[in-house]
Amino acid sequence: MTNFAVVKSRNFILGLLLAGFLPVYGAEYGDSVREAHKLREIEVIGMKTDPASASVDGPRTAISGAEVRRLGIVAVKGVGEIAPNIYMPDYGSRMTSSIYSRGLGARMDQPVVGLSVDNIPYLNKDAYDFSFTDIERIEVLRGARALLNGRNTMGGQINVYTLSPLRTKGLRATAEYGTANSARVSAGYYDFVSPTVAMGFTAGWGRTDGFYTNELTGDKTGAENQASARWKTVWRPNAALALTNTAVFGHTRQKGYPYAPVETGIVAYNDTCAYRRTTFADGITVAWAGKRVVVTSNTSVQYMDARMDLDQDFTPAEMFTLTQASREWTVTEDLFTRGSRGKYSWLGGVFAFYRSTDMDAPVTFKNDGVATLIEHNRNQANPIYPISWDTRKFTLGSVFDMSAGGVALYHESALRLGNWTLQAGLRLDYEHTTLAYNSRCNTGYTTWHVLPDGSREVYSHTPINIDDGSGLAHDYLELLPKFSAQFAFAAEHEAFASVSRAYKAGGYNTQMFSDVLQQRIMEVMGMAQLYTLEDIVSYAPETSMNYELGVRGGMPDGRLKAELTAFYIDCRNQQLTVFPPGSVTGRIMTNAGRTRSYGVELTASWRPCDNLMLRGSYGYTDATFRKYNDGRTDYRGKYVPYAPSHTLFAECNLNMPAWRFLGVTPGADVSVRGVGRIYWNESNTLSQPFYAQLAASVNFTADKWSLRLWARNLTGTDYDVFYFMSMGNGFVQKGRPRELGLTLRVNVNLRR
Repeated sequence: MTNFAVVKSRNFILGLLLAGFLPVYGAEYGDSVREAHKLREIEVIGMKTDPASASVDGPRTAISGAEVRRLGIVAVKGVGEIAPNIYMPDYGSRMTSSIYSRGLGARMDQPVVGLSVDNIPYLNKDAYDFSFTDIERIEVLRGARALLNGRNTMGGQINVYTLSPLRTKGLRATAEYGTANSARVSAGYYDFVSPTVAMGFTAGWGRTDGFYTNELTGDKTGAENQASARWKTVWRPNAALALTNTAVFGHTRQKGYPYAPVETGIVAYNDTCAYRRTTFADGITVAWAGKRVVVTSNTSVQYMDARMDLDQDFTPAEMFTLTQASREWTVTEDLFTRGSRGKYSWLGGVFAFYRSTDMDAPVTFKNDGVATLIEHNRNQANPIYPISWDTRKFTLGSVFDMSAGGVALYHESALRLGNWTLQAGLRLDYEHTTLAYNSRCNTGYTTWHVLPDGSREVYSHTPINIDDGSGLAHDYLELLPKFSAQFAFAAEHEAFASVSRAYKAGGYNTQMFSDVLQQRIMEVMGMAQLYTLEDIVSYAPETSMNYELGVRGGMPDGRLKAELTAFYIDCRNQQLTVFPPGSVTGRIMTNAGRTRSYGVELTASWRPCDNLMLRGSYGYTDATFRKYNDGRTDYRGKYVPYAPSHTLFAECNLNMPAWRFLGVTPGADVSVRGVGRIYWNESNTLSQPFYAQLAASVNFTADKWSLRLWARNLTGTDYDVFYFMSMGNGFVQKGRPRELGLTLRVNVNLRR
């Protein structure tokens, strides 16, 4: 808490600096305040990328609030496939938020795609999966976005914006019910409380029985209850100044991790699997606009309290369990200015963050785990002097205090020369990480002497009292340049190209400390260690050089729009989630030597008439290892696991006002999503072939309400969404089955 207090004071000082910073620009551009209304809505100028500006606009996928509701997108994971080469598998729990983009990504720790919600950056992907309420729009910025967004945006940036009380008025309510006794209810109220202040309050609740059953206990795995609330305030004292504050609360409780052995396909384990998460975030955006300059400050404070309970062997045996309880504070400050003069425009700023995490992660060995993993291995090595454990249950305790803090300076300049727009930028990122740990175990065992007649006598008793603790620290400095160009060769057509460097932060393998303790116990017993703490404790940053070339265009009336992008990525030290050799209980992040990926992305939308809209996207990625040898196998030329080769999305939306009856307009929507092939291991011996899911809905819309009848995975496609190894055994999770449901929305007194 002391460190947090220090960071709060630093943010307060930044706030004072900002307060002193604004009048300087006010003095220089005082006459321009009257013209500030010509800018777009200032409360959303927290965005760094602006398609209306002179800067080069890279590939992006925009999803409107209407499309979010029409497609039934209820969380960030629903954005996958709509944005080509973006894949977010839905497995495990809401803690599991893996994202893959253009052959990049990993199952744990650092994300490859950044996320911000109402200008609040989420630095921990454990908080990425939350339920949507009153979404105004989503933008997916594809490809490396490190120049403006920094760490962990090698594969892109997702920005989510909720409804603004400046543009929304009245009551909005939603009620939904579907398969597996799934229900969601939400309500929001928006209004002006004074001529210059508007507020919006939203709250939501949801639950589901889950789609999988633990056949051993009869319990539903994946059952969930969740609640959320948001309070958004916008203050516009004049046309040049705006302040937006968003406070968000969320709580989730889930059962299960529906993992089944590959051989049986049946979920059956004996110990509790559950996840609980409580989050709170508050973000303040202050924006001031002059004639040629906009100054913006985005400040956020976030808190997350989470606990995961895991039957880590996922079998009916009494092997071992893991509990991971964490408490985390995050503070961020992003201060930047954007402006233009003639043909020249710029953006520059400073970003700072601090993140502090306390974690308690004990692994408890039970009777079968003691017998199988410890006694059996030891007694096979020395049958004349076998051992027996003093207790049939003991704990390997691990406590961690982790922190990461950093500061970045960034700047980009754009120059418009006729049909050309040239842009260059540079970002300097510095990051300092620390890990303080304590590993402990108090147990013991008895050694027996086997006599010639087969009887046994006590030979010795050995207590085991381990209490290891130490600290580690790393410093990282990254220089991230970007060069890009754009050429407008017709009124509605342009080509663009870019070269940039990006990186994903390094970290620590906390999940392997229980295995290190296990190895320490084996050392006490006179058996050789497979690895030490120094071998697996940390992993290095992942870096990439990114090359992009694209073209976009459309018809002058806007009915047809299309974009084609080709990319090549040279990645060094790519982070991979692997299991070390032996019967281990944990997993580690390691760095592959080098990978490369290339591919194409195509997006298109066509509105042949006012009542019909066709939309589609396709992504292809070829990602292979160029240099990766784990000491046992050379994987050169093999495909990178978990990243799909193809993503596909297609939609047909029909609105039929000619059929309007009693004030109700019918409509229909059909869409398909496809993903694959996905390789499950580095040797490419296991994979999920390409599969597709069909969704459809029928809509009835009136002035103040709408009813939607929907179906997902209408054809009942059978597919595996996740595969992993544990203790030498393979496990899978099946994808969701067919789902049916209905959604009712009511809008009362909305402003026109």
